[in-house]
Amino acid sequence: MFEVSFDLLALLVAAAFAAGFIDAIAGGGGLVTVPALLLAGADPVTALATNKVQGLFGAGSAALSYARGGHVKLQRQIGPALVAFAASMCGALLVSIVPTDLIRLVLPIVLVAIALFFALRKGLDDADSHARLTPVVFAASIVPLCGLYDGLLGPGAGSFYMLGFVTLAGYGILKATAHTKLLNFASNLGGLAVFAVVATPWWFVGLAMAAAQVVGAQCGAALAQRIGARLIKPLLVATSCLLAAKLLWEMI
Repeated sequence: MFEVSFDLLALLVAAAFAAGFIDAIAGGGGLVTVPALLLAGADPVTALATNKVQGLFGAGSAALSYARGGHVKLQRQIGPALVAFAASMCGALLVSIVPTDLIRLVLPIVLVAIALFFALRKGLDDADSHARLTPVVFAASIVPLCGLYDGLLGPGAGSFYMLGFVTLAGYGILKATAHTKLLNFASNLGGLAVFAVVATPWWFVGLAMAAAQVVGAQCGAALAQRIGARLIKPLLVATSCLLAAKLLWEMI
């Protein structure tokens, strides 16, 4: 039934739980699950496609948890989520057309810059600040850019959403995290809609990992809501730096 042996499945499920926990707090869950899928024998395209299967459940579960906690009104995010979904589909369709080598070269620098911003910028906490963009402009500009990137490549998409919400929408750290999750869910779903046609995800493995993702996401979101920016900021910095290091390692 499953595409891998049960011992490998157990490891993948454990990786999915850890990824769901991390992703619900600061994003970057793919740092755990994509390498785990590759080690389990998936080719790169299958690994990315399967990661979309399990990742969207974790993001959706975290979004519901933050909504129950009163940190986000999901009904108000339906429009931006549809934009993220469509943009991610476009990005996934462009994978074989757009040369991504240049993006991969620049991406580690951008991720380190994001890490430094959140590590060194004073005054970043759970309090809202001045918004530089209206919600409509934000949904029409930043959301499709992040969604397009998520479908095209994916690593660090949560960090880009977070950066946009904090610097341009004026959200506090916890509120920004909460608002990122539904958009992550939508862009994962958009990418998966294309990957399901052009690739062959490990569906049964992906769904087993999804169950663990949901549990991990619930634990992570609960902890983030209890501790807030004091937990989210250092974990966001760490995941951004680790992702940058991973991308640099792959270029060597």
